[in-house]
This record gives sequence, structure tokens and C-alpha cells, in this order.
Amino acid sequence: MSKGQFNKIGFIGLGLMGFPMANRLVGAGYELVVWNRTASKAIPLVEKGASQAATPRLVAEISDVVITMLATPEALKEVAEGTDGIVAGLSTGLSTSASAWIEMSTVGPDVIHEMSRLLPREVSMVDAPVLGSVPQANEGSLRIFAGGDGEAFESLSELLGVFGTATYMGSSGSGAAMKLVVNLTLGSIMCALGEALALGDGFGLDLHKVLDMLETSPIAHSVHTKREKIESGNWLANFRLELGSKDLRLVSEAALARGVQLRQVPAAKSWFDDALKNGMGDLDYSAVIAQIRTALK
Repeated sequence: MSKGQFNKIGFIGLGLMGFPMANRLVGAGYELVVWNRTASKAIPLVEKGASQAATPRLVAEISDVVITMLATPEALKEVAEGTDGIVAGLSTGLSTSASAWIEMSTVGPDVIHEMSRLLPREVSMVDAPVLGSVPQANEGSLRIFAGGDGEAFESLSELLGVFGTATYMGSSGSGAAMKLVVNLTLGSIMCALGEALALGDGFGLDLHKVLDMLETSPIAHSVHTKREKIESGNWLANFRLELGSKDLRLVSEAALARGVQLRQVPAAKSWFDDALKNGMGDLDYSAVIAQIRTALK
């Protein structure tokens, strides 16, 4: 792919992850048109040369490729459907509207299939959710799981490379499915770490020594990356706990629909739900550790 082929990129969703990703496109020299529900979030990008569209439909009508990065399946459907939605923009004036839609949210494969069925035959959809949080989004070192038509993926690989390393997983929905597989482990590991620390608390062990030992254990990477938050109690979000709970819900629903009877996920989700009830939704997802340690005192 060259910028001559896909030069004008539409980006919808300028949240915690979407903004730094869109910012990287500006830095890479792409012509960028953006839309966000809270329009003021686009101001720093507009100041760098991006343009701002009035509706998701207009983004799709005037871009070569549309990228979405949204919080939930419900948010995705809201910007995709209706007279001002992405699908309407992709369906009008096909000679000038986007030829591809890259869906990078964590929404699960069923929603990807639902959206794909709404698209004109001429428009390719690639599901490409990401692994990583704000630092990786800023650096362009995200891991990307891609599904969809193989030729479409190849044509978009250079564009995806702005965000990180993309791996092709297979047919439509495969990238979204892989993201749920990975995120199952993230939620479970945080809860396992929280319970391990709560057990250490119960034994009266020194927290720092417990963390030292856990940094040599099979969950060493998670302990290392979250240790500063655990010790400081500063749970500033790189990935919001509310979204972690949403991802576990998607895992549960997708597994149930396929007859896979998971046991760890309901337990992990119960801890996340308790943290949500205690007002932790906007904190980092690792704040579930604080919820667990407090509850098990």
C-alpha cells in the first residue's frame, strides 16, 4: 500500500486509545478526517492539520479508508447505523466513498459479522483489534490481530503498521475472536494476582517481598507492569476497568453462544463487577486488585 492509494484516512473515536492512534497517522503524513462524539477532543488534531467531519457518514463519504476505535459494541452500532452512520456513507457514491473499513475496537466476532453483512460488496472490512494500552499506542508498538479478506489485509498492512505489528488471523471475525481469547487471560491474571496478594496479606507477609517473589513467577510480566500502581495506590488508567468488565462480558457471551462452558471468567467478572459498583470504573483495570485485597481483609 502507498499513501497514493489510501491517502485520506477517516478516524472515528478519539478516546484514550483512539486519540494517540489518530495522532500517529498525522505524524506519518496521512491526510486525516476525524469524528468524535465530544467534538472538542479533536481540537489538538485539527491544530496539526486534520479536518473534522460533522457526522460518521461524512467521514465515510470523503475518506479512502475508515478506522473505528470505540469503547463498546453498542457505541460501534450507534456510529455505524442510521442515516448519519458509517454504513450509509459507504453506500452512497461508491466511487468517492471509502473502499475499506478497519474496525479496531474490542467488540467480538459476532458484531463484526453483523456489520459486514450491512456493507456494499465493494467495501472490504478488516477487524483489527489491538493488544496494548496508551504507552504502546503512543509508540506505535501495539499488537494487532487482523481478520477478513487476505488481500484486503495485505493492501492495508502498511497503514496498520503505523500502529504496530499486525498479524493476520484468518477470515472475517478472526481478529476480533483472538482479542477475546487474549483478554480472557488479562482479566483472569489480574484477579489471580489480587487474590495472591490478599492471601499474602492474610499471612501477614510484607507486600514488597511478596511482589519480589511474584516477579519471578509465571505471572512475572503482569506483576512487573502493575507493581508501581499496586505499591503507590495510584490507579491512573491506561485501560479502564469498566472496559475490562465489558470485555469479560463479551467473552462470556461469545463462549456461551458456542457451547464453551468457562469457569474462570464468571469468577473474574464478579470481581470486576464489584469494583464497578464501588466506583472504580474509570481507574485502570488493575485496580480490581485493590477491590480484591479490600474485600478479603
